[in-house]
Parts: sequence; structure tokens; C-alpha cells
Amino acid sequence: METSKEESLVVFTPSGHRDYFENGSTLLEAARKLGVDLDSVCGGRGICGRCQIEPAFGEFAKHKINAHEENISDPGDVEINYKGRKEIRKNRRLACSAKILGDLVIDVPPDSHIHKQVIRKTVDLTDLIIEPLVSLHFVEIENGVDDASFDLLFLSLQEQWGLENLSNEIIENDLPPSNGTYTAVVRDGKSLVAVWPGFKDQIFGIAIDVGSTTIAGHLCDLLSGEVLASAGVMNPQIRFGEDLMSRVSYVMMNKGAENELTEVVQEALNNLVGELCDSSNTNREDVFEITLVGNPIMHHLFLGYDPTPLGVAPFTLFEDKAIDTTADNLSIQANPATRVHVLPCIAGHVGADTAGVLLATKPQQTDGINLVVDVGTNAEILLAGKGRILAASSPTGPAFEGAQINSGQRATPGAIERVRINPENGKARFKVIGVDPWSDEEGFSDEIKKTGVTGICGSGIIEVVAELLLAELMTTDGVIGGEGTNPSEYIEPDGRTFSYALYKSSDEGKIISVTQNDVRAVQLAKAALYAGVRLLMDYLETDQIDSIQLAGAFGSHIDTTRATVLGLIPDCQKEKVSSVGNAAGSGAVMALLSKSSRKEIQTLVNDIEKIEIATEVAFQDHFVEAMAIPHKTADYPFLSSYVDLPERNKSIKPKRKNRRTRERS
Repeated sequence: METSKEESLVVFTPSGHRDYFENGSTLLEAARKLGVDLDSVCGGRGICGRCQIEPAFGEFAKHKINAHEENISDPGDVEINYKGRKEIRKNRRLACSAKILGDLVIDVPPDSHIHKQVIRKTVDLTDLIIEPLVSLHFVEIENGVDDASFDLLFLSLQEQWGLENLSNEIIENDLPPSNGTYTAVVRDGKSLVAVWPGFKDQIFGIAIDVGSTTIAGHLCDLLSGEVLASAGVMNPQIRFGEDLMSRVSYVMMNKGAENELTEVVQEALNNLVGELCDSSNTNREDVFEITLVGNPIMHHLFLGYDPTPLGVAPFTLFEDKAIDTTADNLSIQANPATRVHVLPCIAGHVGADTAGVLLATKPQQTDGINLVVDVGTNAEILLAGKGRILAASSPTGPAFEGAQINSGQRATPGAIERVRINPENGKARFKVIGVDPWSDEEGFSDEIKKTGVTGICGSGIIEVVAELLLAELMTTDGVIGGEGTNPSEYIEPDGRTFSYALYKSSDEGKIISVTQNDVRAVQLAKAALYAGVRLLMDYLETDQIDSIQLAGAFGSHIDTTRATVLGLIPDCQKEKVSSVGNAAGSGAVMALLSKSSRKEIQTLVNDIEKIEIATEVAFQDHFVEAMAIPHKTADYPFLSSYVDLPERNKSIKPKRKNRRTRERS
């Protein structure tokens, strides 16, 4: 169909951009002139399939447009013969091929935006705008040119993409052989970092959370934001010390040990990158961005910095700003152009992992007083409200990871992770990792043969201690079988104290008990965390928390009600307490996919008020009061509205028959 020189009105939704364009123009040309957020890697050549739009037909009184099907060109050879990676969906057209023949209303679907919004529940991304630091640009130099030069490539990038004054970070002197078409990889619109012959429409990045126990990573498509693979490996530094301070001590006591710890963690990072690439059929050479988060000691060790100043007051960081380096500098095998971005640290014991948590949870963007706690060997605490953000780290110790517990273990198959105690007889029902039925449900006996009941992990120890209180088998001071508690056959003498028999196997003769020392270890850990939170509340001059988010791999498995019963966290409305998973890893992914997120977190970190708990006199007073369960003096009106708490500081009365119980599920 021939076109005239007339102009037609084109309205793009949902942006509302509109203007008149000469008939015969492509919709991609119109979108670019208006600044519409419409993707295209191939530069309008009908190869990538990313510029899909949906024309709408009918009368649109709002826009004063009557759009007919003949107002847009019929699909031509490019669309009919399209065989790209991204399928053209029903009722969609390629904007680079569809021409304007009359007034049109054009919808740009979310998956065709350059700056896409994504929600990935696996890594807790929320409405993230995809804006990676690297971009792809397909160019045609000249048909049949066999000796194309970088000068011609730069000229083509300028003419076809408007990219001017690019620096060249490519080591090679010559372009790879091609038929005259290339895909250029450009970093931050400023430098050419790689070039491939022909057309390519995928580049990848990896976000890694380097924990003291586990190193977790996510491989992402940098253009779509899709998480293509996730994996985790044990941190090999564990053999030098279970907790962070023992590793610092190892470095202090052994000459050259810091290099040894750096080498093993860098090797683990490289192996994790390989595992992620293998599981997603991705070439290491196609990985161009890596983001890293970790606590301050891990941060220093994987970067090769001396961690010993973090082992003594005033806990001085070697570097607290965000760091940009190369993958090669960290012994990570990838593309020579791969860059590593490490998020900033906040304070001596509040690291880049907490910066990632802040980026992912955004407590400062919600009204009221909002608490975020990343529960682990060291509990990182963020408290936001009244236009301020406060941060601190509290030394909870390894009890929440199953260490220092009589039958404690890591959260692996066979570990007890959930516990409910019947207040009528003191018998426990429990759930084991790797087994679907609870211990009192049909099929448990058969299923448990796969894993056995091997011990109790952190979430399980929190629940069993809280349940001992609710079942009145333990006093509010944490004494198992103490004065005024209910008698039970499951409370057994254990030297000068009592222990609770959580599980007994008649076949194996195995007994998993909770001892008085176990309860004390949990009390010490939870009191340290609560005291840290209370100290920040003092600084913010508040007695009320409006929302609580529990972060971390461990935090995501905590039953929030039992955590509150234990006194791990302050009282709060039940519906306002939530687990947010590995928020540090989510923050690392956000920084990977969005350069704006990198700027945002550095600005936030610069303004955070850092509280060093170890030097605060009031911490000890808060700690002593927090040893009681849930607390010696703090009120719990919200918790008491749905849980029957034993009366504080008084002997628990003998159990009444037909006693009303709540919150037993």
C-alpha cells in the first residue's frame, strides 16, 4: 500500500506520549523521537524481537482518535519470517517494521520496556527498574567488508546509536571476522568493552552474598532481569573457624594466614560462578557484571584486606566506600572485561551485606518506626523512622545456627526445624527438614527413613524454647522444670538440672534433648539481639516498633510468633512482622540490575547513624533485662492478644483442666 506525505497522530500508552508523524515512518522511529521506553537491541533491524507493541483499534474519545486496522501496515517479510529468540506474541507487531498509515493508539507492554519492572519472589525484588550498567548495540558497518576497523565500528555506533566519544577497553587490535554486522557491548554509555560478530541479544551478571557459613549466588539476564540460576556453596573458611572472630584470631596467630583465607574464599567464588554458568548453560565469557556483598570481615578477606583491625576496638574498616574492581583481581574466571562491584560497608561490624538488606527492604520508605534484623552469628540491625536510619551489629553467637546446642546442627535434612508442645501432657510434635509430614501425621514413619532425625537446627531451638514457656514446662527465667512449672514425663533429671526430651527413638535408642545449657545459650543470644534493638530505640527516642522484617536465610525460617514469645524481637502487631528471606542477596541482585540502585545505597550509607554497641554502657542494662523470656520488664500487649503468656516474675500456677489455649498451629 502506498503512503502519502500526510501526518498522522500516534499515541503511546501507558506513557501518554503523543505527536504527529509522517505516514510511512516506523513506530520505533516515532517512539525514539518521543522518548518512549521501548526496547531494541538490534537497532530496528527486525532481529531481536524486543520492540513488540500492541496496536489498539476503535474509537478513543479521550485521544480524539478513530484507529482502524488499515492505519498500520500489514506484516511484511521481516515479521513473517522472524525467527528470533523472543517469540512475537498474538496481536503484537514489531515496532521496527510496522509503519504508520493513519492515526494510531499503541500500547507498549511491560516486557517491551527498556527499563522493565520485575518482581522475583525467589530473591525478593520488588518493582525493580531494570537499568544495567552494560548494554548491547547491534550495528551494520558495510555489506561485504572483511577488514572492518574499530574506527568504522565507532563511526557506526555514533551514526546508528548516537554513542559518541566512546573509549576502547578491548585489548585486540582488530575486529573479529564478520559479514559486516557486529554486536557491541558498551559499559555505562562511555566505553566499548567487547564486540561479537553478528547478532547477540543476551549478556549476564552474577550477584553473590558471601556469608560466613554459606556463599549464595544468582545468575541473571542483565537485559530482562530474569534470574536464570541460583546456587550456594559452603564457605571453605569454616575449617579455620566456625565464627568470624575465630578466623580473625587465626589470622592474628598465623603469619600469612590472611592470604590463605583470601585464596580459599576467592576459589569458592570462582567455583560458584562456574556452577551457576554450568546450570544455566551460560558461557563465562558472557558474564560482564558481578556484584558482591558480605559482612565486614568477609568483605575484607575476599578483597585481600587485612581483617585484624576489625578484631579489636575501634573496629576500623580498611575501606567503607563501594569498590569497583576486575574479576581477574579476585581470581574469578570470566570475560576480561568483567567488572566486580562491591557494595559499601556501613561500620566496623555492619557490612556490605547489611547495605544490601537496606537496599532490598527499604524501611526508610514506610511510615512509622520500622525494624529490620538480619539474624545470624552477628545480628545486623537497622532501625528507620523520624527521618533517620540507625545501624548496629549485636554479637548473638552461633547458637541460632545450631552451634553450642547439645543436639544442635546446621539446617540440613534430618534436622528438627518446627516444634509444637501439647500443654496437656508436654509431648512434642515436630517437623524435620526434608520430610513433609509432621511427626504425628500419617506417613512420617516411612518418610523419616530417608533422613533420620539427626538433631535440631536454629529455627527448631527457637521454637522449642518458646514452646516450653507456653506449655508451662519452663519458667520465665528460663529454668526447665523450675518452681511452679507443670509436671511432665518429658522433663527428665540431667545432673543438677533438668532437660526436655524432644525425641526418643525406640528403634535406634536415639534421644534428642534440650538441656538447661541449651536454653541458656539461646537466652544469651536472644538477649544480645534484643538489647541491640532496644539501644537503637533509645537513640530514636521510641518505645514502639510499627513493623519488623526478619532477614537472612535463618530469618526466613523463623516462626515470627515464637520469635516474639522468646523475646528475640520487640512486641509488634502480628501482621506487621514478616520474614523477607535473603535480603542481602536480593540487594546484591538489585545493584547488579540497576545502576541507580548503586547510587542510592551509597547515598543512604553515607547518611546512616552508626552505633557501636560494644562501647555503649546502656547495652549491658538492656541485656540483663532481656535475659528473661520474653523480657523482664517490657510489655507485650500485641502478643498477649493472641498468645497466653505465663505471668512474669511469679511462680507459674498448676495447670488447669480444660485450659483455653491459643496460637497452637
